Amino acid sequence: MNEPAQNSPGSIAVTPQSFVDVLVSEGKLTTEQAVQLRNDQFQSGRSYEELMLEKQLATELDITKAKASFNKIPFINISETSVSPEAMILIDESVAKRYKALPFAYDKANRILKIAMVDPLDLSATNFLKQKTGLNLELHYAVPSELKRALNERYSQDISSEVTEALEQSDRSLGVAVQQQALTSRAEVVRDAPVNRIVETVLDFAIKARASDVHIEPQAGRTRVRYRIDGILMEKLILPSTVHDAVVSRIKILAKLKIDERRVPQDGRFNYVAETKDIDLRISTMPTIYGEKVVMRLLEKNTTVPTLEELGLTGLALRNVQESIKVPRGIVLITGPTGSGKTTTLYSILHEINSPKVNIMTIEDPVEYQITGVSQVQVNAQAGLTFATGMRSFLRQDPNIIMVGEVRDTETAELAIQASLTGHLVFSTLHTSSAAGAIPRLLDMGAEAFLLSSTITLIMAQRVVRRINPKYIEEYTPDPALAEDVKQVLGNWYTQWCQQNKKDPNKLTLYRPIESRPAGELDYLGRIGIFEVLPVTEQISHLIATSANDAEIEKIALQNGMLLMKQDGYLKALSGMTTIEEVLRVAEV
Repeated sequence: MNEPAQNSPGSIAVTPQSFVDVLVSEGKLTTEQAVQLRNDQFQSGRSYEELMLEKQLATELDITKAKASFNKIPFINISETSVSPEAMILIDESVAKRYKALPFAYDKANRILKIAMVDPLDLSATNFLKQKTGLNLELHYAVPSELKRALNERYSQDISSEVTEALEQSDRSLGVAVQQQALTSRAEVVRDAPVNRIVETVLDFAIKARASDVHIEPQAGRTRVRYRIDGILMEKLILPSTVHDAVVSRIKILAKLKIDERRVPQDGRFNYVAETKDIDLRISTMPTIYGEKVVMRLLEKNTTVPTLEELGLTGLALRNVQESIKVPRGIVLITGPTGSGKTTTLYSILHEINSPKVNIMTIEDPVEYQITGVSQVQVNAQAGLTFATGMRSFLRQDPNIIMVGEVRDTETAELAIQASLTGHLVFSTLHTSSAAGAIPRLLDMGAEAFLLSSTITLIMAQRVVRRINPKYIEEYTPDPALAEDVKQVLGNWYTQWCQQNKKDPNKLTLYRPIESRPAGELDYLGRIGIFEVLPVTEQISHLIATSANDAEIEKIALQNGMLLMKQDGYLKALSGMTTIEEVLRVAEV
């Protein structure tokens, strides 16, 4: 609710009972701004919130949090909170939108409905909702614009509406049956329509949202469904715990796993066709204290492999990669943490050099893309087929190019070096945070420095950042501290970039997603790589041979024109591909 106007124009002292004072105490407003704000409020009769937003004195988020603190009502970030279909069933869409109230969780045992509202102090709204549901309400403040978007998205998303319908059926027909049926008939129970529809809806939404993974996680009194979209895990759905076992059993049946075995992890796979897409799903189950957790990895068949340019390689970095992969022998390493796109980069490289004139063999775990003309082998540890044993066999298959999914141990590292020395071009990945850090890592594995210096031709470190949705992007002037950081990190690269793009170096601008996007429109769409490409020159080769540390190697590489990942990311942010926040999320070390 808006704070009432002051009784007289002289009443301008800071009032202890005001959310404005919370903003002052938190340093969001100065005392002078608060005094002026009270004068403006008295003279205009407009709310403090409206005046602060108009004058850009505070953000919606700051104001909402201050109100929550002042009124001792919890705040919730509704844009990052999963919403339970069970809760949404209890309040109709028309009612929710009329009162700007989104039910997001339901505690059935204690009959408590948790609701996010723009104004939890609106007694007429809360009394109506309490009477309508017959439940105790736990109210939360939410940012108005985020709540409006959430109301439109949640009530319109197929995942919520379809799962809600299935849950209504499961309450009547499935919940008791699953608990009471004998094991012999359990498989028939979980094939029933309600659970089948829930699983299909979860998978259909994953495909529609371009998710790479789906996590179905049992927790105390509920089951959380999360999707990894563009590298970020997002909560999208909460299921009641009563259907968890049935959902997991349905997935196990599809993956041909043992539904009566819940004590040990299991792995399986199955195909799923939705619209025009054929998806290969890798299933992994894991027993937890609340039940079995399921993670599904989605791999689309016949996916087009991106080019090196589409990955985000440009300029000198692109030229260095293209030159290194044309050399008939040597080792090219791609480094980075899990999920940084290393395998995709390797596929792009193989696609570029693939031709009928060369024999390319890969050993992977798992095979994610199928490339025509390339002999791809899947690791099978149970059968004794590992990266190392696969490489030994490869050398008897007359290969020109070998790709090893990952250098995990001394044996694989030594075999890669020997393959290179005998005239093969070897590609592989390594888990290090920087390009220069690959050398000490290999030395730690027991590789000989003099052999590394004569075999490694290029090392590339990478991360992936989310692209700003090109339909909803805006340019803005950052605050002086951020602008100075960008200039300091880029150094001479900033001047060069300004010259190439005909920009004024004194007027630095960045880009971000537009906040006032239509409901359902994403702030980020797709991903792009940021890279650190280190070609092994004669000077760097000498440093490797003398077991130099990564700092010495990196220093010389920078003198030779290498861009650090953070610098590459900042340049992409200046060009409007991503945001500074995204770069710092993955590249700040």
